[in-house]
Amino acid sequence: MANDIHDKIILAHGGGGQLSDDLIRNKILTRLTNKTLEKLGDSASLSLDSTDICFTTDSYVVKPLFFNGGDIGKLSVCGTANDLAMAGARPLFLSLALIIETGLEMKTLEKILDSIATEARENNIQVVTGDTKTVETGSADKIFINTAGIGIKIKTANLGMNRIKSGDKIIINGTIGDHGMTIISQRKGIEFESQLKTDCACLAPLSCKLLEEVEGVKFMRDPTRGGAAVALNDIAKGSGLNIEIDQQKIPVNRTVQAAADVLGFDVLNIANEGKFIAVVAPEDAQKALDICKAHPLGKDASIFGEVTDSDEAPIVEMKTEIGGRRIVQIPYGRQLPRIC
Repeated sequence: MANDIHDKIILAHGGGGQLSDDLIRNKILTRLTNKTLEKLGDSASLSLDSTDICFTTDSYVVKPLFFNGGDIGKLSVCGTANDLAMAGARPLFLSLALIIETGLEMKTLEKILDSIATEARENNIQVVTGDTKTVETGSADKIFINTAGIGIKIKTANLGMNRIKSGDKIIINGTIGDHGMTIISQRKGIEFESQLKTDCACLAPLSCKLLEEVEGVKFMRDPTRGGAAVALNDIAKGSGLNIEIDQQKIPVNRTVQAAADVLGFDVLNIANEGKFIAVVAPEDAQKALDICKAHPLGKDASIFGEVTDSDEAPIVEMKTEIGGRRIVQIPYGRQLPRIC
């Protein structure tokens, strides 16, 4: 039992006693410390320069916990920060709730916490409050994470589906399908000639720049679960307009495409964690594209579609590489479980 206390999570780590205090102070606080968090209050007291804020929350249950280019810790910061970024906000604060299964190696938890701390620090985000719970073995698949985030709205951001009009251009900041195919290949132990790597990243450095410099950005969405197909269909339904995309202009990593073909997946349905789709006025589309391409998060950006008028129920239609057309539909169920 003595070794388990130091080497593994046990139920007592969530019991509110000395072991809970040790876990919080010695494992969590040492990595995420800031003036707000170190008070260890029941809630965080925050001072904001603006009353125009965005607030969101998300939970992370990815399997495996560690994958090429990221892990559940990095994902929990990026995913919530990106939801704020897509609403036109600059992420500032996160809460962090850990549901940890007994038996989790303490070294594994430390590695996840280090990843959270690094990603938050590199993106000027503070973890200001949190919670820790422990559950019996088999209840949580090692660890689940919930994060909630607060961000300040960019003053120049004016986003809404009601602004979208026929003729607007559709931009994506890079290759699609990287995250989902990385997860499934590692989960199944499938190796490819070129190693797959997640695109997991915080998008705010690019999205904020875009919103500050391009007036014609009308809407943004990160194509996570359900991939680009779901994001595009949401935009079509929300705006009441059709969307036409060009398959030849959709950026896809060759290895990702090969993996999807082998496993029978449509890359348009595969999850992403470092990509956004932006709807931009036609007169500002090239400027927006140039800003994306000049940034590391957008070097493979492309204008791959356009909004068109709809006489009936709005659809997303793709011009294929062979000159045909097909309707891009929302997947009926989940293709890849436990992606994020």
